[in-house]
Amino acid sequence: MKNYFSLFKKFLLLLFAVVAIDFARAQNEITITHEISVIGNTKPIPVSLDGFSGEVESVLKFDLYVQGFSFVSPDAAQYQISGSDSGNVIGRVTDKFAKSALLARSYTGASLRRQAHAFADDIVFAITGKKGIAQTKIAFKAEAPGGNGEIYVADFDGHGAQAVTHDGTIVAAPSWVPGHLAVCYNSYLRGNPDIFYHDFSNGQRRSIAHYSGSNISPAVSPDGSKVAFIASIGGSPNVYVCGTDGSGLKRLTTGAEDSSPCWSPDGQWICFATKINERRVLAKVPAGGGAVQRIPTPGAPNPTEPDWSPDGRWIAFTTQMGDFNICVMPAGGGAPAVLVTGEDPSWSPNSRTLVFARRTGGGYKLSVLDVFTKQVKDVSRISGNDSEPAWAR
Repeated sequence: MKNYFSLFKKFLLLLFAVVAIDFARAQNEITITHEISVIGNTKPIPVSLDGFSGEVESVLKFDLYVQGFSFVSPDAAQYQISGSDSGNVIGRVTDKFAKSALLARSYTGASLRRQAHAFADDIVFAITGKKGIAQTKIAFKAEAPGGNGEIYVADFDGHGAQAVTHDGTIVAAPSWVPGHLAVCYNSYLRGNPDIFYHDFSNGQRRSIAHYSGSNISPAVSPDGSKVAFIASIGGSPNVYVCGTDGSGLKRLTTGAEDSSPCWSPDGQWICFATKINERRVLAKVPAGGGAVQRIPTPGAPNPTEPDWSPDGRWIAFTTQMGDFNICVMPAGGGAPAVLVTGEDPSWSPNSRTLVFARRTGGGYKLSVLDVFTKQVKDVSRISGNDSEPAWAR
């Protein structure tokens, strides 16, 4: 009888272990499903703002809104942001529910605008534990009516814009060199669509791809050592890769009408748009060469202009369904979420905000989008057409 009860006890323990494993798996599956469903459906974090005025108040509202915060009355807010901006920014953040102070800091040594950006970043970190984006930079093409345009660099909200090229010809597609004050971009400076490396710190520029035919759409690798781009050296536009000094050219694809390469954050893959069976699709190829793999985008036809998020979880891209729309999907493929009308998305370092171009009556302008709440703000306009944005990482 004792042996019977002992065996029965072991059976119950084994059954409990199996149920626990199945439950854990189910929980994991729920977590994954939830992660996908939060795109465009997450409620913003309610905060109140008190004591600020003018430019400081405007900067704080812009910076926080595009990172998933909403502004409500102090009674309705979980987090209360208060302070002053007389001479310098002094800021505090209090968690009303926990009845605790999360942040208290005074900012000096820069313009009020810079101080406000710094405070916004500290607010984001204090509440979410993640770095903010208020002090980051974007590069883009600014084109006055009737002009060819130049590459500009600005704060992520469009302020402080400065031209970094003076080519006086067609320029396009800036791509930041990670960890450096430099971009690769496309220019007709020598009469041919070539790719240049431009170092802002010393003003030096060098051509890294000047082959016959087109050399366009540069994308710098996460470690800054290589550049993927589209070239028609072999006749059709395909994906090539070389060093940022132009050495080690290698052809990666042989398909038809390849475009818009981007890198996975670990540097192992290059995602790009191409045509398979006369249909525009997304695909990826090993950065060192190998078989091309298609990335399905169900419900989002004609995908182009992909960009891989820095945390590796998402791919944003443009789809054409009548209008051009910005979509985001899991990097491994899956049903994309259609978020907003626009083109050419670029991820911020925090992997939740996108800068993109959208058409207006007067041309293109830039906007920034919080992917999870779908909150959007327009960037300060520089010219008649601001397009092809790239976020510094």
